Amino acid sequence: MDTETLARFEAGRDRLASLAYRLLGSAADAEDVVQDAFLRWQAADRDHIEVPEAWLTRVVTNLALDRLRSARARRERAVGTWLPEPLLAGDPVLGPADTAEQRDSVSLAVLTLLERLTPVERAVYVLREAFSHSHAEIAGILDISESASQQHAHRARRHVATSRPGLDHRVTEVDRATARRIAGAFLAAAASGRTEQLVALLTDDATAISDGAGLSAKLMRVSGPERIAATLRAAYRPTPAKRKLVGGSPAFHAAVVNGCPAVIAVLDDRVVGLVVLEVRDDRIATLRSMAAPARLGRLTREWRRGDHGDLLVESW
Repeated sequence: MDTETLARFEAGRDRLASLAYRLLGSAADAEDVVQDAFLRWQAADRDHIEVPEAWLTRVVTNLALDRLRSARARRERAVGTWLPEPLLAGDPVLGPADTAEQRDSVSLAVLTLLERLTPVERAVYVLREAFSHSHAEIAGILDISESASQQHAHRARRHVATSRPGLDHRVTEVDRATARRIAGAFLAAAASGRTEQLVALLTDDATAISDGAGLSAKLMRVSGPERIAATLRAAYRPTPAKRKLVGGSPAFHAAVVNGCPAVIAVLDDRVVGLVVLEVRDDRIATLRSMAAPARLGRLTREWRRGDHGDLLVESW
């Protein structure tokens, strides 16, 4: 492959990875799909490819759909066992974030909801909402009619809207100062041992979801501010057993993850856990806690490359 052909693919790699990530909810799987697309690009008769960007978009979309349809994926992504892979702000895999629709499409809330759509509905939603493709373009990518694309888009948008608390709620752009304020208030309340302080930060319909550090096959879910507060109060109380489990005394930082404020626990420059806070009406509506190492690999690599966010607690 000549240098110009390679450079043409590399120029679009981040866009292709962000498309695959939105379709799959996993940066690791997205990278695999993009690499498979590169091999196809390498082997293709490129003289007959009129618009390389469109050709690559079609290949990546369909490779991702093949993964979503596979029996292995259905087992791994069963309802109640799967969470999207979290990504730090600035990670190129997050892709475009200029509009509310683009930011919303990469939030953990929407990535989780997209699991309930059919693969084609998910693809139409992502291509339309995040990448602004016309229905004619989507029809060509997915080999469906324009009217079918419109119908899939309508069903997908309706499902996403009706499945979220606060039907008009979208992820707003969160800057570093906002993330520090929200994450700092949450961590202070969780560490205070005062249930009422935590309850005051939560919406009346708040939900907390945890992967249990990967130790359980099922996600753990707690609903209601009082129950969540009691759970968090116990979870954030430092004990020798907990320090032994993570290998020491982690520091806590504030950061932006998938467009939301987050508290990140770091030990020896390795992310050992995080909680992502989805905010609605200035209160926390959803908490997603993750500590399974399989979900934190890319986040740790990006953490080491860049700014470490704002330190909240130096040693837990």
